[in-house]
Amino acid sequence: MLRVLPFMRWLPGTTRQTARADLLAGLTGAVIVLPQCVAFAALAGMPIEYGLYCAMVPAVIAALFGSSWHLVSGPTNAISIVLFASLAPLAEPGSARYVELALTVTLLVGAMQLAMGLARLGTLVNFISHTVIVGFMAAAAVVIIDAQLSTFFGLSIPRGAGFFDTWGALVMRASEIDMQVTTVSLVTLASAIVLRRYLPRWPYMIIAMVVGALAALAIEAATSGSARIPTVGALPASLPPLSMPNLSPSAIRETGAIALAITILALTEAVSIARSIAVRSGQRIDSTQEFIGQGMSNVAGAFFSSYASSGSFNRSGVNFDAGARTPLAAASSALFLLVILFAVAPLAAYLPYAAMAAILMIVAWGLVDVRAIRQIMRASRSEAAVLVLTIVSGVFVSLEFCILAGVMLSLMLYLNRTSRPTLVPMVPSTDAAGHRRFVPAPLAGTPPAPAGCPQLLVLRVDGSLFYGAAEHVRDRLHDLAGNPGQPRHLLLLGDGINLMDMAGAHLIEAEAIRLAAGGGGLYLAAMKPPVVEMLDRSGALATLGAGHLFERKADALAALLSRLDAATCAACTARVFDQCPPAPPAGAAPR
Repeated sequence: MLRVLPFMRWLPGTTRQTARADLLAGLTGAVIVLPQCVAFAALAGMPIEYGLYCAMVPAVIAALFGSSWHLVSGPTNAISIVLFASLAPLAEPGSARYVELALTVTLLVGAMQLAMGLARLGTLVNFISHTVIVGFMAAAAVVIIDAQLSTFFGLSIPRGAGFFDTWGALVMRASEIDMQVTTVSLVTLASAIVLRRYLPRWPYMIIAMVVGALAALAIEAATSGSARIPTVGALPASLPPLSMPNLSPSAIRETGAIALAITILALTEAVSIARSIAVRSGQRIDSTQEFIGQGMSNVAGAFFSSYASSGSFNRSGVNFDAGARTPLAAASSALFLLVILFAVAPLAAYLPYAAMAAILMIVAWGLVDVRAIRQIMRASRSEAAVLVLTIVSGVFVSLEFCILAGVMLSLMLYLNRTSRPTLVPMVPSTDAAGHRRFVPAPLAGTPPAPAGCPQLLVLRVDGSLFYGAAEHVRDRLHDLAGNPGQPRHLLLLGDGINLMDMAGAHLIEAEAIRLAAGGGGLYLAAMKPPVVEMLDRSGALATLGAGHLFERKADALAALLSRLDAATCAACTARVFDQCPPAPPAGAAPR
């Protein structure tokens, strides 16, 4: 019952105190979400009212059927960007065809999310790294600014123009810039920057858009109406109307890849935000249930005039800070938004598109996490490569592709690391306190040979022995032991081996046969129980033979030194191990 109706976990425990706290938090959230809905709808290329509808029905469904008590769903900047960048080449933004395709994407996104939730695939979001998200946000910021340049400066730039085409048109046609429209944009932009800097608690988006609208009215009055600055127009004050996505095979074929990219992005957003809020609230998040809640919200939204939605970090953070106790806060926020919409809908007739473009520029700048980018570039070359690929592919290819590209490169780098386990030669050493322990040995010679015992090589394996790593490990073992001039006996320390499959077991078996044929042997110590079990089941343990597997390194050394060539030991002056026989007196002939 709780899996089907998860809201029954918290609804019976609602009290007057929790309800009051939730309603106050919901009212706060409704005030915050209003300008964001308008901005995000414009960002998505959708009619403005669709952004408001997106914060109503989907928000209620996600709150009731998700697992987080504080996550607030609705339109987000990332999804809006991807939707616009993906659908703009297919249809004119804001047109009936465009809206129809957006609804189809929303339905497909919801269906994919719901299917993944029912299949209990909640852990898949863990494969999307923080670096990919940072790169995606930075690329999205460039795409937003690129898309808003024509509206910001009042220029007519062809829809779907590339990065270089857009900026080239801006430079080559600078004389055609509409100074009245640009003035409204700059006034709005400056107002937003100043308000956010000096009055951060004020709703700077709303105030800046009001200032922009007043600037447009002043310009029109000063020019006696000759300067007509385009405006959004009055919003319909109504409940979210019913809608019908286009389910034709051609529409599904056109939007399938777009929906997949948005599905991955939306689930990553929702689960990441829910987990981050849960760290502060102490709640346990069920990623699979969150998949189901997000999927149901988008399926419902597709039939109630909403485009694809997900969790919002800003609104979720405000919801928690405002004292929300249960998902009733997110649900009531949608109802309060509907009430507010009836009050402010006619005022949108005075909102200039130029003011909206300026607000979206501010939103874009906020997406660039400069600090995280610097940390990534300094910390790791591989992570830096993932970041650069994600940004470049997002700006010059498409935003839906850049996430997949970043994830694929991350996985390739991970597989490259795991397929090359480190084999570290070890020798005993005495530290300043007189303690005897094994340390990595310096390598010298060609091929590399560790300084230490000429007959016995001790290797620590750091990594898993699976099919992808078998060839690399085999090559390294051949370079270090069993060949003329190299130790014939090899002791593998397996405390760093967490996984071994059949290929790894066969590798151990083959190396045991190779070393034995050369008069030496392969020995294993400190192997973990699952590894020993795999060696046993595969038959490799039987090939090794009795006395070749030891629980501790000390036990292995005590047994192995007696199997080494006595004459070589007698002539050896290294005395590497504690178990080595005493060195002969000076001048005495070796025995």
